[in-house]
Amino acid sequence: MAATPASDSTALDADPAFALHRGGKIEIRSTVRVRDADDLSLAYTPGVARVCSGIADDPALAADYTWVSRVVAVISDGTAVLGLGDIGPSAAMPVMEGKALLFKEFANVDAVPLCLDCTDVDALVETVTRLAPSFGGINLEDISAPRCFEVEQRLRDALDIPVFHDDQHGTAIVVLAALKNAARLTGRTLGDLRAVVAGAGASGVAVTRILLEAGIGDIAVSDSKGLIYDGRDGLNPVKQALARDTNKAGRTGSTEEALAGADVFVGLSGSTVSEEAVASMAPGSIVFALSNPTPEVHPDVAARHATVVATGRSDFPNQINNVLAFPGVFRGALDVRAGSITENMKVAAADALAGVVGDDLSATYVIPSPFDERVAPAVIAAVAAQARADGVARL
Repeated sequence: MAATPASDSTALDADPAFALHRGGKIEIRSTVRVRDADDLSLAYTPGVARVCSGIADDPALAADYTWVSRVVAVISDGTAVLGLGDIGPSAAMPVMEGKALLFKEFANVDAVPLCLDCTDVDALVETVTRLAPSFGGINLEDISAPRCFEVEQRLRDALDIPVFHDDQHGTAIVVLAALKNAARLTGRTLGDLRAVVAGAGASGVAVTRILLEAGIGDIAVSDSKGLIYDGRDGLNPVKQALARDTNKAGRTGSTEEALAGADVFVGLSGSTVSEEAVASMAPGSIVFALSNPTPEVHPDVAARHATVVATGRSDFPNQINNVLAFPGVFRGALDVRAGSITENMKVAAADALAGVVGDDLSATYVIPSPFDERVAPAVIAAVAAQARADGVARL
């Protein structure tokens, strides 16, 4: 889109998306009233000085006497925004505002969008580490792979608050929940399934890792050069680790070749998969074509051959939407002041999501709607309980 001079920007408001975003989508509101001098003296000086002194003597008091323990920073460098790619921090801000909006709307979590004008891993880690004392959790967003893996791990190591890269783990939680229900619908367990994951970026790696953690029978991952296998040349460290832990049969070749006889396809690559490849899958197959806005295979085409089909789109059944996970995960972690988000907490969130479907399970309902009011409470309770069980809760 050609640049529009600021003086003419009102012309863009003919587009309802621009009109909705005018002035931003979030704001900060006060939680106390300042009606007179007495209120002012308590909310600010001199009363605030007593609270500051108390926190200086006992830093743990900040969790009770500031907003820190209940607010999340939504942080991006703008290098992998939606399907738009590296568009920079300013252009990423509407997405980060939207993320903060979803935190508030779906789990009553306050969140602050922060788009950083740096892409170097060291600079990102240092910047977020310096910002961390103002927040109870860090939600990383739209940071390109493979840098995102190192950024998250280093921040997890450095900080004693939850650090969660939603592109990885939010997607993984929802995929696991939907796949558990799809397996149940077809009379199988995860251990019975052979899966193929197309895409070895942030979401593809995280989905693979959580499925391994949950006991998937067999799983192979492909990138733009084909299947990842032990001994393949040119693998970065993340893909080398995948090669060691997946594809036990040592399959080589393309994604479509690997789909022959497979039970599950998870598409997170932006590539395409032919109808013939879907037709070659095992009976009772499960297809999660999750690239947006264009799935790897059209859901109507996949449904000719697969028992369960899911996409990332809202206009087809079984939408794999991260908003089912991240608001409740953070709220559950914040409620117990967890120091981190463990793998068990992610699996517990997936189990809770799957459980919301219950006896209403069908081929077009393996995952609940984001607007199902049971979702957030179920995820919050499961994550909080698991945090206590894992010993990372402070409350």
